[in-house]
Amino acid sequence: MTTHVVVVNGPNLGRLGVRQPDVYGHQDLAELRRLCVAWGGDLGLDVEVRQSDDEAEVIGWMHRAVDEATPVVMNPAAFTHYSYGLADAAHMVTDAGLPLMEVHISNPSARDAFRKHSVISPVATGTITGMGFFGYRLALEAVAHLLAD
Repeated sequence: MTTHVVVVNGPNLGRLGVRQPDVYGHQDLAELRRLCVAWGGDLGLDVEVRQSDDEAEVIGWMHRAVDEATPVVMNPAAFTHYSYGLADAAHMVTDAGLPLMEVHISNPSARDAFRKHSVISPVATGTITGMGFFGYRLALEAVAHLLAD
């Protein structure tokens, strides 16, 4: 049986490959989607990749993950630093006993001062930063590992 995992991406990640390629790389969201689906397949995971600039939509996806018992890999992007609504929704995921891996393409701690604080990290199962797209692979491996225990 294959486990469904949702990869949720927050604002501006639809602009990957265009926005600050020196920070985020030259690959776009379509490539991230392709890689995550392939990596998930290698791990026996059915991966669905989503992206929205709408905070309410992202929160809704977290609620849906809880309702459907779906593990989450999340790059909350700018919502990382201030979205208490998303933090509450993320808390529901982990409270339901589901893995929630926070991932960031860059290392927020090595960037602007406002990026050094995450309201998501305290409720996430784990956090992976600064590894580019490879961080998503590590997050998916962590989900597979946690589900195997």
